[in-house]
Amino acid sequence: MESISVFDMLKIGVGPSSSHTLGPWRAALRWIEELKEKKQFEEVAEISVDLYGSLSLTGKGHATDIAVMLGLSGFDPVTFPIENIEKEIDFITSENKLKLNGELEIPFIPKQNIIFNRKFLEFHPNGMTFRATLKNGSKKSSSYYSIGGGFTVKEERKRKKIKLAKFAQFPFPIEKGTELLAYCKAEGKSISEIVLENEKSLRSEAEINDGLKKIWHVMLDSMYVGAHTEGILPGGLNVTRRAFEMNKNLIGDHKYTNAEEWIAAIRNTEVKFRQILKWVSCFALAVNEVNASLGRVVTAPTNGSAGVIPAVMMYYMVIENHDANFEDVRKFLLTSGEIGSIFKKGSTISAAMGGCQAEIGVSSSMAAGALCELMGGTPEQCLMASEIAMEHHLGMTCDPIAGLVQIPCIERNAMGAIKAINACEMALDSDPSKAKVPLDKVIATMWETAKDMTSKYKETSEGGLAVQVNISDC
Repeated sequence: MESISVFDMLKIGVGPSSSHTLGPWRAALRWIEELKEKKQFEEVAEISVDLYGSLSLTGKGHATDIAVMLGLSGFDPVTFPIENIEKEIDFITSENKLKLNGELEIPFIPKQNIIFNRKFLEFHPNGMTFRATLKNGSKKSSSYYSIGGGFTVKEERKRKKIKLAKFAQFPFPIEKGTELLAYCKAEGKSISEIVLENEKSLRSEAEINDGLKKIWHVMLDSMYVGAHTEGILPGGLNVTRRAFEMNKNLIGDHKYTNAEEWIAAIRNTEVKFRQILKWVSCFALAVNEVNASLGRVVTAPTNGSAGVIPAVMMYYMVIENHDANFEDVRKFLLTSGEIGSIFKKGSTISAAMGGCQAEIGVSSSMAAGALCELMGGTPEQCLMASEIAMEHHLGMTCDPIAGLVQIPCIERNAMGAIKAINACEMALDSDPSKAKVPLDKVIATMWETAKDMTSKYKETSEGGLAVQVNISDC
């Protein structure tokens, strides 16, 4: 089994989709690396990109073509200023040329050089092939697969040996929930403490803390930006941003000038049950409205489900524990990341493989288990919370209208966050030894459900709401 770090599960990137935007963007960067390694980069005369299956069917709505061009231009999705996206794409489309990796200017006509193929490649529904014609007339190509959460692989998995070696050096190699619980019991440690020891085999504790702080900063920023931006989302569905009005109505006359002051202001608002529901929904909607507008978010474990984990963490900070600090954030992210990795190893986090249960279901499960630890739950109760959250997302389809990560995706984040909190509370009031469904069983069930699900419910926009509701209806 391969090693999966918390920083693999929680990645900073650009919306709207980890599999259809961030994955192809990273694949383009990997292809450039490959060309350079083979001493072919300087010889490139022309390039083209074939997008297959789900990447083709919903690629326009997910900005896959834009992501590919930005990746080919050599921009880093973690640091590239998102306000420059339009300018860079306008240059390529108006000049019909692209500066490969910012170094080599070549002719490039997006409508001709990015080909949308409805055909599915066998290895994975999200396939893409990069092709280059060299100056001597020879042709080179390389195929990649975006398998969810921003992960990209090649069919031969050349990097797998490195991942396996890292997994072997983990003091606590984990593939299943039962193994995680066994380590917790034997070592007398919480889930986050076990995960921290594994992470320390890859990087220093200072690096871990710095990385987690950056992740939380992006999560908080996406909530803050989304809650303070009004208007209509791009894409043609005319979806009105809702987080702005929700925040405005909930915050009242409280004054603040930045995200940290916003947290303090929220803590001083009325927090009856209805307000709690609204705040959690506001946090989740805010993130995914940012995501839908090609903003910067954290895949958790995907972009389409990016709002659940920050919304639940924010709930803990402003409702449950006004003294919450980075130590709480660290525990939450470490625990949620590990739960997500168990799902990835035992099932999938790709909607193109498993429908929305693989995105919102997994994110809700991650958040439920992590919140349970912060609320004083035992490791057994934490995994029970994760199981409860996933159990009630089983079979959820991925059927985005017009291929956009907006309807029903944005609202589903709010519902996933609420379910996570509820699952946590149920687990805290339960005896895990009497649970009838262990986490590993629900993960196996999710995978079987994914395999039984027809392709029209797997991010192809060929079934469900995507065909019942047309873009003309909006």
